[in-house]
Amino acid sequence: MRYLMMTKPSATNTAPNENLFEEMGKFIEEMTASGVLLATGGLEPGGMRVTARGGEVTVTDGPFTEAKEAVVGFALVEVRSEEEAIEVTRRFYQIIGDGDGVIQRVFTS
Repeated sequence: MRYLMMTKPSATNTAPNENLFEEMGKFIEEMTASGVLLATGGLEPGGMRVTARGGEVTVTDGPFTEAKEAVVGFALVEVRSEEEAIEVTRRFYQIIGDGDGVIQRVFTS
């Protein structure tokens, strides 16, 4: 099972310190070595919104109305269950602290 985990910016986030980078590096290394972590990255908070209606495709600034709704990072993981995806997410937030995110199952053919 693959899950896409996305993080949003937090109003309480402070600048990352050396300890955070070290802990996150170890976590990423462990998850990659175990085959759980397939991809990770940061996302531009802006982006574009694409709307298709009646054959017309419109591209506008976006993708969210408010900047606080933006997705700023992601991880694609492969796990055995939803519970394991939740546990990986719990470990991530134990490292970075407060925040909001989304976990969605990815269906592949």
